[in-house]
Amino acid sequence: MDTDSVRLFVLAAEKLNISAAGRDLGMAPAVASARLAKLETTLGADLLHRSTRKVSLSLEGEEFLPYAREILAQEDAGRTALGLGKPNATGRLRFAAPSSFAQLYIAPLLPEFLALHAGVDLDLRLSDTAFDLIEGSFDLALRSAPLTGSSLKGRKLADDDRVLCAAPAYLETHGVLTHPDDLASHDLIAFKDQTAKPLVTDTGEAAQVDPGQGRCRLIVDDGASQRVATLAGAGISANSLWLVHRDLADGSLVRVLPEYRVDDRSVLWLVYPRTNVLTAKVRVFIDFLLARIGKAPAWGRA
Repeated sequence: MDTDSVRLFVLAAEKLNISAAGRDLGMAPAVASARLAKLETTLGADLLHRSTRKVSLSLEGEEFLPYAREILAQEDAGRTALGLGKPNATGRLRFAAPSSFAQLYIAPLLPEFLALHAGVDLDLRLSDTAFDLIEGSFDLALRSAPLTGSSLKGRKLADDDRVLCAAPAYLETHGVLTHPDDLASHDLIAFKDQTAKPLVTDTGEAAQVDPGQGRCRLIVDDGASQRVATLAGAGISANSLWLVHRDLADGSLVRVLPEYRVDDRSVLWLVYPRTNVLTAKVRVFIDFLLARIGKAPAWGRA
């Protein structure tokens, strides 16, 4: 299989523009179209739907795309092993991440990354709703959860300690908690799953916070909105330390049951499809985030 044609297909799939993909590889539009048509003939499938107005991926094209990227990654790795030079990081990188974390810690770093890697374009999907990496053809995602799923690999970016907190005004009105059992008589702000979360102290004492047992009158699906509601005095919530550490430092929020932290094994993972070789663009982005965020997280530990 002609890997130059495979590279052309991947670029065309990312740009949804055959002519633009061809130009990036030094091909005239007619040559690029002919190369893609020959690849489709070789594979026996139409990879792209073409019209006079737009280009879109076919179902077969969506299924072939992750394998095409793997073919290119294997070629780059093979060339490097033969001493033919370090592969350049090029192409569009599709990255999914929770919006709250991305706004605070990733978005401010993007100009630096783009300046360092002129050949890489970033296509970001920022939402607290988890995306399916395989079905969405994502190259990389940030997830805050225990790493599960045999189809994924991951690199730890940082710990994700979570703590209970509330606004001082709320505690003045409703009283300070002295034991986890007190949570049952307080207003709780729950994240969308509303699951009970285990609590633990440094000495191993265990308890839990259960929205089903407290007065849970507010449910949210966005971390930033949960923080704002907590600041406004809507109740007690469990928040990632990376989200609220500044509020705790300036007194806008106060730790509730400060000897306890949420013990749900959540870690900030950079996850990617389980392949033998990472593409250069993914590898440099992972290394960049590990260097800028992972070595010494600004929020510290609970």
